Amino acid sequence: MDAELFPRARREVAPGAVHVPDWLDARAQRELLDACRDWARPPAGLRTVRTPGGGTMTARQVCLGRHWYPYGYARTVVDGDGAPVKPFPGWLGELGRRAVTDALGADAARGAAYDIALVNFYDADARMGMHRDSDEKADAPVVSLSLGDTCVFRFGTTGTRTRPWTDVELRSGDLFVFGGPSRLAYHGVPRVHAGTAPPELGLTGRLNITLRVSGL
Repeated sequence: MDAELFPRARREVAPGAVHVPDWLDARAQRELLDACRDWARPPAGLRTVRTPGGGTMTARQVCLGRHWYPYGYARTVVDGDGAPVKPFPGWLGELGRRAVTDALGADAARGAAYDIALVNFYDADARMGMHRDSDEKADAPVVSLSLGDTCVFRFGTTGTRTRPWTDVELRSGDLFVFGGPSRLAYHGVPRVHAGTAPPELGLTGRLNITLRVSGL
């Protein structure tokens, strides 16, 4: 009840890591969802990611700007249909810089030329193990936007996949930015709460849009 009566407050989870609830309003969420649906179409559309050990990630993914695969970047979908990766739109880069400015301040956003997006789709059974976003040559903050179902976002330290960590509830429209001393922190998604997406959004499942600067 309290969560319904009172707005959730922004929170610094760790130095350089900030959660901003309800950053995207309902209209912005719908517009971003429409864009994600376009990006998910083939060629170079939504795919299942296979790991070097022969396993598969339970969250499915589509990339913009450069194609990410374990563990590097390419211009084509080298582990999928081989098509050229979809372009990274300028408006998405502007959104990323605005997100960093709102979360960490203008200095953190200065010179951050976002050029990569990883869009992950989670159904009710999907998870993401603890990992670091370390395949980029730039150290610009990572921007994470959530649409649809609520998830548990686990944010750890730069030194280990294990404890200590902090679990954060990310709902549709939430922003999470991590940079500076937390840029290489381990993080993951141990749980998705099915059926918690805003009904008016028209999305079953969860989308996470992660923006990065490649430095490549």
